[in-house]
Amino acid sequence: MDVVLGVYLVLAVTSFNKPKTTDMACSKVEISVADSSDAGFLSADEIKKILTDKGLYPLGKKMSEINPRSLEDAMAPRNGGSGIPFVKTAECYKTENGHVCIIVTQRTPLIRIKSDRGADYYLDDQGGIMPNSKYTSDLIIVTGSVSDVFAKYYITPMARAIMANDFWKNQIEQINVLPNHGIELVPRVGGHIIYIGELPTGKYKGEISQKVTDYVNSKLDRTLKFYKYGLSKAGWNKYSYIDVELDNQIVCRKHGNEPQSSASDEGDNGNIDATAKKDAPAKKEAKHNADTLSRHELTE
Repeated sequence: MDVVLGVYLVLAVTSFNKPKTTDMACSKVEISVADSSDAGFLSADEIKKILTDKGLYPLGKKMSEINPRSLEDAMAPRNGGSGIPFVKTAECYKTENGHVCIIVTQRTPLIRIKSDRGADYYLDDQGGIMPNSKYTSDLIIVTGSVSDVFAKYYITPMARAIMANDFWKNQIEQINVLPNHGIELVPRVGGHIIYIGELPTGKYKGEISQKVTDYVNSKLDRTLKFYKYGLSKAGWNKYSYIDVELDNQIVCRKHGNEPQSSASDEGDNGNIDATAKKDAPAKKEAKHNADTLSRHELTE
């Protein structure tokens, strides 16, 4: 009984002297940016500053007054709102020793828009707009006549298709949208521009996404075959413009005043017949101001 009584007294005194959790002040705030090495748009210091500016930084406040849900909504609101632009998810919880832990994940920037209208922002992988940031990232840049709607519904699935391909995500550095919404791709290697034509349209977001993805994949596959069977022999800097809009031929413009060449997709043996031919579709001749065309038999 003496032992039991002694243990009870120790526990009672300890419990009595221990301050209630609700009366404790927050002594430490731990902020963790889960994917900072990949995205790099946010840091713990920036989140601290934003919460401080909003009067929500919990350091020094009573634990009973700190609402984790309010902190989460301030960073990544569940029902709309601005929040912190680059935050995708936010989780906040309190510990018994007076600490507040905040864990955030970042939205993934997919592509950067710099339109001829002066717009400058990022798109995430869902087509959401992310404001321009002081940080730089090695993203594909979209220029030209691109509206916010066109960027969200057409450029986003196109960018996803490019980024899903290991070769093209490293080869393409710029997408240029012409006034008629024709698409030009500017590669890192090779002194040429790739024209893939106008993206297919649709009525619904899902329909547009599937059509654009299939279209872009088809054009990139054909261009890659031309790289393999054409440019590998002709030279990476021979052509200034490569047009893969049509399904049955590839029209190329040479640098300077040299004639263009046109490669038609025929056969299965992977050979190229470099026989010259001067007749070409009037539409293509007018579009690219071609004087003379030579035809290569390009097989897939």
